[in-house]
Amino acid sequence: MYQYKREPLTNENADRLANACSSGIEKVVISTLLDTGLRVSELAGLTKENILWQDRRLLVYGKGGPFGKKTKRRIVPLTETAFTVRSHSFSLNANFNYSARGIQMIVRRVSNRAGITQKVSPHVLRHTFASTCIKKGLNTRYLQMFLGHDHLATTEIYLNVSPEDACAEFKKRF
Repeated sequence: MYQYKREPLTNENADRLANACSSGIEKVVISTLLDTGLRVSELAGLTKENILWQDRRLLVYGKGGPFGKKTKRRIVPLTETAFTVRSHSFSLNANFNYSARGIQMIVRRVSNRAGITQKVSPHVLRHTFASTCIKKGLNTRYLQMFLGHDHLATTEIYLNVSPEDACAEFKKRF
């Protein structure tokens, strides 16, 4: 089985990361990445127009698409936390004024402050989102849609389930 190089954060480390945020922008970046699974470039490109306010969802233009770069659309639901911090952020600015590199630096700074020893990047937070969804029982097809993958096999790369998780799930069902 394929093993990805960057393991998702444990629930404890994800909580430590979220609690280590000391500014509004850090909360926006960390909560949005942990709660939506967006790619760093997708987060960097968000504007007010990307939020479907009444439905509490994001309209994301992601990688690829039939008519060239960033023409593939998908809808991503927002958790209460992600919706609240995005709302506050966009009440101050119409655009998210951070580049992909700036977002990466914020993630690194917060993870260092949290004392997390494993390498933490926006993509690790994408993996963390995916593994959390699977642990909570989200259907893999729905996860595929939220992550913006064309093929289920791509989504399955994120399903690196530990032997402990597999045994616990087995015990619950049998």
